[in-house]
Amino acid sequence: MKYRINKHIGDQILPVDIVLSPEWWHKHEGITFDQDFFYHPKKRVEVEQQMEKILFNRWGRYDMGQLKDQGKPEIGAVHLAAGFLLSEMMGCRVDYSDNHPPQVIPARREDLIIDNEEVFKSGAFKKLLNLWEALKTKYGYLTGDINWGGILNLALDLRGEEIFTDMMLNPTETKKYFGKIAAVISAFTQKISAETRSTSISVNRVVRHLPKPVFLHSECSHTMISVEDYEQFLMDFDLAWSNFRPFGIHYCGSDPHRMAESFAKIPHLDFLDVGWGGDVKILRHYLPDTFLNIRLSPVEIINQTNDEISKTITRLVNDSGNPFLTGVCCINMDDKVGEDKIETIFKTVETLKKTYIKEIQKNA
Repeated sequence: MKYRINKHIGDQILPVDIVLSPEWWHKHEGITFDQDFFYHPKKRVEVEQQMEKILFNRWGRYDMGQLKDQGKPEIGAVHLAAGFLLSEMMGCRVDYSDNHPPQVIPARREDLIIDNEEVFKSGAFKKLLNLWEALKTKYGYLTGDINWGGILNLALDLRGEEIFTDMMLNPTETKKYFGKIAAVISAFTQKISAETRSTSISVNRVVRHLPKPVFLHSECSHTMISVEDYEQFLMDFDLAWSNFRPFGIHYCGSDPHRMAESFAKIPHLDFLDVGWGGDVKILRHYLPDTFLNIRLSPVEIINQTNDEISKTITRLVNDSGNPFLTGVCCINMDDKVGEDKIETIFKTVETLKKTYIKEIQKNA
C-alpha cells in the first residue's frame, strides 16, 4: 500500500511524546512552578535542562531527553502544558504555585474592548522581555516558545461565560472582539518565531519531531460551541492562519469529529490534535492529508491495564490508516500514572513502527 505524504509534515513514522504534569514533576523530582520557574533566567535554563536529564534517565531509549547535555535558553516552559501568559498580558490575574500549573483567574470584563498596544505594555509582557533580554545577552540566541492559547480560550478568560451571550446578542461586535484577540496572538507569535523559529512546542511537544515548525491554534473550548458558531465566528481566523504552513489545530475535547466537515473546508490543515474520544476514522475520511495526532487520556490511563493501553493505541493508529500522518501522545499525566504505563505507550508505538516499516519495505 502506498501512503499519502504531506510535504509540510515530512515522512517520519509515528512520532510519539509525553508531557508530565506539574504534580508529577513536583512529587517525583521536587521541581517547583513558582514565578521564578517561568521568569528567572538562571532557573529557566537550569530546570529545563534538569527535566531533559530526568526524561533521559527514565526513557532515553525512546528518544526522550536528548538535549540533556545542553543548557538552552528556553523562553517558555516547553515541558509543560501551561497556557497563561497572554491571558495575564490582557488583564487576567494568574496565581502561581509550587505543584500546579499557573491558574488563570477570569477577568470577567464588562466590555468587548481590547487595547492591543496596552497588552504589550503590560507588566506580564515586561517580565517576559526582562527574561528575553537576560537570556539573549548571555547566550546570544533564544530557543523554545510560549503556549499562546487560542481565540475563544482567551475570550473566556477575559469575559467568562458571558462571551456566549455576546455571540447570541451582539454577533458583529463579538466577531470584531475575536479579531482583536487574533491580532494580539499574531503579534505575539511573530515576536517569538522571529527569535526562535518556533511557536507551538509548548502547545504539544509532538510538533518538535516534525521538520517544520507548526503554528498550532488551541481550540480547547470549541467543544462548548456548535459547528455553526465555529463557522460563523471563528473559522475565518483558521482560514487566514492556514496560509502560514504548516498550520494546525489543537482540539483536546472529546468530539473533534463533530467539526470534521468544517475542518475539511480549511485549505491547509496540516496538523490536528485529536482529543481523547475523537472518532479517528471519521476525521481521516474528511482529512486525508492531515497529520492526526492521537491524544491518549491522562485520566483513564491511570486505571487501564498495560494491555488495554496497548490495544487502544493500536486501534486508534490503525483507524488513522497512515503511519506518515499519525502521531501519539499523552499530555498532563499526573503523579498517579505508573512508569510502566508510560513505558507501554513507547513500546507499543515502537512495535507499530516496526510493523509498518516491514510492510512499506515489502511493498517497495
